[in-house]
Amino acid sequence: MANITLTFSNPLPEGIQVGDIAWYLDVDAEPAPIEIEMGPILSIGSNPVSIVVDAAAGVPSPSQSDFIFYAENPIGHLGQLKGYYAEAQFRNSSTSYAELFSIGSEIFESSK
Repeated sequence: MANITLTFSNPLPEGIQVGDIAWYLDVDAEPAPIEIEMGPILSIGSNPVSIVVDAAAGVPSPSQSDFIFYAENPIGHLGQLKGYYAEAQFRNSSTSYAELFSIGSEIFESSK
């Protein structure tokens, strides 16, 4: 595997992080543009704004006109909930009869 360093003139998106998968859209491909996976991001630089990608063997570097994008690495976001904790306590201060019919919650994958 070879490292590809990509330098940008604009700031990177706030959510990008080491381990995310870098891709690019080869706009010059015929008959239509194609998405090419480069590989995981190894490092992110701020001066100059850049990323270093651990590209798979045979993956060509993107050209100046190609669109660069990234996707979160799904392997790092699978499994049990990590790093967050919630606790709920319900109390009835009413003097009349009350019944709790239902309690619900939603859990979703987050990038942070």
